[in-house]
Amino acid sequence: MSSLLMLAAEEENPLVPPIPELVIGAIAFVIVFGLLAWKLLPNINKVLDERREAIEGGMEKAEAARTEADSVLEQYKAQLAEARHEAARLRSEAQEQGATLIAEMRAEGQRQREEIIAAGHTQIEADRKAAATTLRQDVGRLATELAGKLVGESLEDHARQSRTIDRFLDELDAKAEAAR
Repeated sequence: MSSLLMLAAEEENPLVPPIPELVIGAIAFVIVFGLLAWKLLPNINKVLDERREAIEGGMEKAEAARTEADSVLEQYKAQLAEARHEAARLRSEAQEQGATLIAEMRAEGQRQREEIIAAGHTQIEADRKAAATTLRQDVGRLATELAGKLVGESLEDHARQSRTIDRFLDELDAKAEAAR
């Protein structure tokens, strides 16, 4: 075993690289890092800045759009409230006009009813007068015939007949009014 230890001590540690390789590796690293920093880093920063500006611009646009949408929403709400108010006003006016129209139609119906009643009364009065005249003539004729039969002479004389009829009807009217 001692020979193995000796052999291991004579050989180099595989985890530690030789110094010349370490120096060459460090120089190569610095050269590659410098090239990357000189050529690639500005492009990367430029792309990142553009992206950041695009994101910030997008956020600003989104905020502006949200603000505009909020204002448009408020306008629509105000217009909707105004439209509802206008609809309520129109509905109220329509109800008032309907009530007025109903009142006018009732008044017109009442007026027409009164006219019909007045015309009916006028017609009834005219019919009553016509019936009274006809009745007066018939009663006068019958009274004249009866008186002629009672008296035994003809009362054909028209003037005498009219006087007799008028006197008889006047007596009847006086008795009818006295009975009332």
